[in-house]
Amino acid sequence: MIRLIVGLGNPGTEYEGTRHNAGFWWVDAAARQLKATLQPDRAYHGLVARLNRPAEQGGPLWLLEPMTYMNLSGKSVAPLARFFKINPAEILVVHDELDLAPGQMKLKQGGGNGGHNGLKDIQAQLGAADFWRLRLGIGHPGVKAEVVNYVLRKPPADERDAIERNIDESMKVLDLLMAGEMDRAVMKLHAKPARPKPPRPDGAAPAAEPT
Repeated sequence: MIRLIVGLGNPGTEYEGTRHNAGFWWVDAAARQLKATLQPDRAYHGLVARLNRPAEQGGPLWLLEPMTYMNLSGKSVAPLARFFKINPAEILVVHDELDLAPGQMKLKQGGGNGGHNGLKDIQAQLGAADFWRLRLGIGHPGVKAEVVNYVLRKPPADERDAIERNIDESMKVLDLLMAGEMDRAVMKLHAKPARPKPPRPDGAAPAAEPT
């Protein structure tokens, strides 16, 4: 069961459209779908929304966008998790991923931080790494030295569209994610579109197919 969904990004209008804020875009979309309103909460250093669910469905679900800047994300996540006794395995963190192309996404539990400062601080503050991660592909500049500038720039329109389509597609499994049905969510999120059939030569009869 997922009880806390965190989207990572940087606060401020200058960062709104940058690649590093893909996690914010995802939580914004989730809040719209769930008809929830994110509000500033000083206790948790971020924008917070609470959705009430029956106890048998896991109780309240929290949406959180840390307003601490990326490298201090754990300063926002850990206090909320501790106060409401939310275990790391009940947390889903949505973040930008350099190792996936725009339009790709992967769901996984635990693992390293891949050099992502937001994940690094959350791991340090929680004292655990076994939270879930939804990795939204933003692509890689190809040169390690360019990574910082790359993630803090706005993607071109075609890449932004690919990321937005990715987010829209993932909203179809939001209920599964909230319910903690991660195996089913993975199957749908990682499914590849069917390859188109090659065109038939002109005049050729259609091939027989099993009924």
